[in-house]
Amino acid sequence: MSFNLAELNLADHAFTVPGSSYIMALDSGTTSVRALIVDEYDDIVAQASKPISVSYPASGWVEQDPMEILASQIAVMAEVQFKSGIHSDRIAAIGISNQRETCVVWDRDSGQPIYNAIGWQCRRTAPIVEGLVEAGYEEMIREKTGLKLDPYFSATKIKWILDNVSGAREAAEAGELMFGTVDTWLIYNLTGGTVYATDYTNASRTMLFNIHTLDWDDELLAMLDIPRSMLPEVRWSSGDFGHVSSEVMTHMPPITGVAGDQQASFFGHCCFERGDTKNTYGTGCFMLMNTGDEVVRSDNGLIATIGIAEGGKVSYALEGSIFHAGSVIQWLRDKLAIITDAAETADIARSLSDNAGCYLVPAFSGLGSPWWDPTARGIIAGLTAASDRATIVRAACESMAYQSYDVLHAMEADAGVKLESLSVDGAASRNEFIMQFQSDLLGIPVVQSESVETTALGAAYLAGLAVGYWEDREELAQNHARGRRFEPQGDAEDTARYLAGWHDAVARTRTVIE
Repeated sequence: MSFNLAELNLADHAFTVPGSSYIMALDSGTTSVRALIVDEYDDIVAQASKPISVSYPASGWVEQDPMEILASQIAVMAEVQFKSGIHSDRIAAIGISNQRETCVVWDRDSGQPIYNAIGWQCRRTAPIVEGLVEAGYEEMIREKTGLKLDPYFSATKIKWILDNVSGAREAAEAGELMFGTVDTWLIYNLTGGTVYATDYTNASRTMLFNIHTLDWDDELLAMLDIPRSMLPEVRWSSGDFGHVSSEVMTHMPPITGVAGDQQASFFGHCCFERGDTKNTYGTGCFMLMNTGDEVVRSDNGLIATIGIAEGGKVSYALEGSIFHAGSVIQWLRDKLAIITDAAETADIARSLSDNAGCYLVPAFSGLGSPWWDPTARGIIAGLTAASDRATIVRAACESMAYQSYDVLHAMEADAGVKLESLSVDGAASRNEFIMQFQSDLLGIPVVQSESVETTALGAAYLAGLAVGYWEDREELAQNHARGRRFEPQGDAEDTARYLAGWHDAVARTRTVIE
């Protein structure tokens, strides 16, 4: 793997005083990859990012190039070192957070992917899922994995590749193929092929992993005809994942922290106690609540998952997954061309005193929690001749808050708790209109993380704990800084009217037109 140093932006190159050590955090997201350097006080010393492309080859299909993901990640690892003057001899450890559920299958000998990465948002495997439901597997899957039987998770994506790529099934049965979520793909390549592993949090998102026994499940593998030889070793999120190859980083620092992006954010928020809850407003929205030692069965459209796997102990979580959040703002910019920058949406939305009965339901690839409807499609409801650009922008911003409202109330019902506040992070958490509207809908304070990069910080925490960079979770909690607090200001009558209109619009997205 190679990359072009000429593409790196070295204009901001600023050397630091040598001597101290740092943690490097890699955040391999859906639309961009990042590398950050973090010091012992949780401060981000330097960061570099690079966009990565997403393709949509058919309706509901989402793909990415695994080689682009890898090359871009290596490029930003180099760039952040050049920009900061902190090179691999001063990197104590590396942590990785990654987009979850995205599926990569590659050849064991050549190391080359046999197909594009199938993205977590992809709905192409809906027919496979329907067949499994008809065959009566839904309850068994839920009991073993905590997950809803849905195309969102990795397992049916693997089956699709084996069934549709020429020669893949035979190669898999011969032990010639390897599967990984993005963390495994990066670890395997960054270590020069010496480590083939994932962590418990990513494994728990495949729909092949038993969250009770903490192992790949043979019954689930047989159900989908997936050979066990394709699957990586599963390790604790904070521990040994090998050393980076000298071809990538001269002094070969260790990789000692790995977690799916939402679990990394969960750890970055220091949600260590039962009931602690966070919501990330990224490409999608993801809300997690710590349920401790208990796997809480959801009756309200949520899933149970592994939230934290550190220190030899697993803490479970309830999770609500919203497929389209920040991606809606990107859609306004790139497809509708009615904004030029995400930052302008707050002022545009605030220019209206009311939503005028207009709602945007971004079911671009179906609906996630709590609806789980892969057939739903996006809709803008309530348009009138008076509707304009600001109307649609406000509706797009509001859609994140409405979807999060639905998930939080489902979570409270399942867990039997009433949240007193909600911790938030992600790029859209910096949109003051959305955060205030969220607080108004929920009727509780919404508290920003001081850093928007909580996901990367969580990966850094996991890596640092493994090498003694930080002593324990207590030290992390003491260092963790909270930002602005949004207090509810909404009128109860207005809130009820807004929510009624929203739920009417959601119902319309779920009306299938033959």
